[in-house]
Amino acid sequence: MYRSHTCGELRKEHINEEVTLSGWVQKVRDKGFMVWIDLRDRYGIIQLIFDEERTPKDVLETAQQMGREFVIQVNGTVIERVSKNPNIDTGDIEILVKNITVLNKSKTPPFTIENETDGGDDLRMKYRYLDIRRNPVKNSLIFRHKVGIEVRNYLSNQDFIEIETPYLIKSTPEGARDFVVPSRMNEGQFYALPQSPQTFKQLLMVGGMDKYFQIVKCFRDEDLRADRQPEFTQIDCEMAFVEQEDILNVFEGLTRHLLKEIKGIEIKDFPRMTYDEAMRKYGNDKPDIRFGMEFGELNNVAQHKEFKVFNDAELVVGIAIPGGGSYTRKEIDKLIDWVKRPQVGALGMVYVKCNEDGSYKSSVDKFYDQEDLKAWAEATGAKPGDLICVLSGQANKTRSQLSALRMEMAERLGLRNPEEFAPLWVLDFPLLEWDEESERFHAMHHPFTSPKPEDIKLLDTEPGSVRANAYDLVLNGNEIGGGSIRIYDKDLQSLMFKHLGFTEEEAKAQFGFLMDAFQYGAPPHGGLAFGFDRLVAILGGQETIRDYIAFPKNNSGRDVMIDAPAKIDNDQLKELHIKLNIQE
Repeated sequence: MYRSHTCGELRKEHINEEVTLSGWVQKVRDKGFMVWIDLRDRYGIIQLIFDEERTPKDVLETAQQMGREFVIQVNGTVIERVSKNPNIDTGDIEILVKNITVLNKSKTPPFTIENETDGGDDLRMKYRYLDIRRNPVKNSLIFRHKVGIEVRNYLSNQDFIEIETPYLIKSTPEGARDFVVPSRMNEGQFYALPQSPQTFKQLLMVGGMDKYFQIVKCFRDEDLRADRQPEFTQIDCEMAFVEQEDILNVFEGLTRHLLKEIKGIEIKDFPRMTYDEAMRKYGNDKPDIRFGMEFGELNNVAQHKEFKVFNDAELVVGIAIPGGGSYTRKEIDKLIDWVKRPQVGALGMVYVKCNEDGSYKSSVDKFYDQEDLKAWAEATGAKPGDLICVLSGQANKTRSQLSALRMEMAERLGLRNPEEFAPLWVLDFPLLEWDEESERFHAMHHPFTSPKPEDIKLLDTEPGSVRANAYDLVLNGNEIGGGSIRIYDKDLQSLMFKHLGFTEEEAKAQFGFLMDAFQYGAPPHGGLAFGFDRLVAILGGQETIRDYIAFPKNNSGRDVMIDAPAKIDNDQLKELHIKLNIQE
């Protein structure tokens, strides 16, 4: 028996018990006549004590030779600790060791295995198996497990059935780039790894499964960032015989369940907002509604004077920064430099200080009087002591720029409390979006999303005005889930493919199996997929998903621990009928 107890479970009530423990050496303190070792496992840390009077000489000598991260087994007696440690659960007791066995020695680790480590990101990624021993990473992975269990419990209790779908599927031209897998047995042909189980879950509805879910790995070959990995996990769900309201109610329920069980928080309100309203008020389709700073459109009150910058703009829009009226000119100049960075792209910024006495001081006093500036304050909801920041230009671009400024100021002002949760449904997305590069419409979600029934007549005449029967669930300014009511009629699906630029032959080649299935009694259906990694990170108070994934990739899509991707042996390439044409 390697252990009778874990390192985290012993307490004062175990005093005088004989125990056997195993774990890793966290720290050694050697006074010569006495040695203390902190022993760690997944469950906690406990102090071991060895001394000349009570410990066999050979055991004390062995203890003196221990190094950090040695794997050891000890046998001894639980005794009361003289110097208590209130920072750990086992801080009232320690183990007087009688026997010690070295199960495995360890090299000195390349960084300290502590909550606060001296290892940088790259080093810790290379030795991820050591990083996982640290409490922040270990606890994040345990937290992920708990969220997964609660998801399964809730959906199972709602009569959802967990069903696995294939990982080797067919590549399709819509969406992000696929990861492709060559087939040895079918020369010149390739599988793709799924970006989503979309068509399979629709086929499960045709198959009568009624309520399906899967916590599933998905793959997208796209540029990475803090909340994106080339392989990621979805809570993928589909339901038959439902309308949008049914789906919103079920997944509001799931979100409430997770917040209550994981965070101990009761959420009452799930406000709803159309896509157009979100863009108008916040400049993006996943607004953080934990704080104000709503956009105020200023065209009507700013384009009546001789200020050409505003007069030539499609949109003039501003926000009120709480307390910003006290900023110095130097601080405001830094803010202007911030919005002019390439990542934001604004050409400049107009500002108005709202003085405590009710007067206004702006960077455009030459063109606008106090009554004008008062109208700006009313439009943006600015109060005395606030700072109004105004951007102008092409509407969509300007909204995006002001949205970036809004989020930056919320961070600076401490308005994005990670322990406060504000969910929001965003509804009525555009069905199609125009792509300048290909000069055609693309599906904003995917080609199986149903248009709003009342908008179908606009597909031929005003395709850009057609709304989708689609919805996103936003939490704290992050999209955590998205879905739609699906097309289940073959003729409507054919019409959709036509508007996306598919010929009849292309549509049949790519999606003929789904079109065929619709001829055999497809029920009305719809669904939603949560980004599981992102959801877990936000519930854990973070927006970076990396520490909630056991073995993540870096920002170049590489696993630096196992050194992947890597070259493949020529013999393997020949078997796969692949000839590389790479210039050295």
